[in-house]
Amino acid sequence: MADADDLRRLAVALPHVEEIESDGFDFRVGNKGFVWSYPERIPGKARVIRTDIAVLYVGDEAEKQALLLGEPEAFFTAPGYDGWPLVLLRLAAVDVERLEELVTDAWRMRAPESIA
Repeated sequence: MADADDLRRLAVALPHVEEIESDGFDFRVGNKGFVWSYPERIPGKARVIRTDIAVLYVGDEAEKQALLLGEPEAFFTAPGYDGWPLVLLRLAAVDVERLEELVTDAWRMRAPESIA
């Protein structure tokens, strides 16, 4: 079972990653976000930064759908993410090894070629 501390440790260990100041976590490489905490929006209420859920860059719609259909206990989406190559990940639904794979893949897809 992974958590935000695991995610932070894994993300900052990757080359050229910077953490942007936020209420949760927000990691970028080459000025491009690859994983950040979920800003949950509930109609009529202020948004809540969820550090138990990560927004994860996945590259394309096919990969997004594969994760959503293949691991629905871990991955989901929300209306604001329709059409974007992003999935929402319940951190507690994956182990640290799986989280490392996901974070590294997201980093690799966003990092400049000279870094990745």
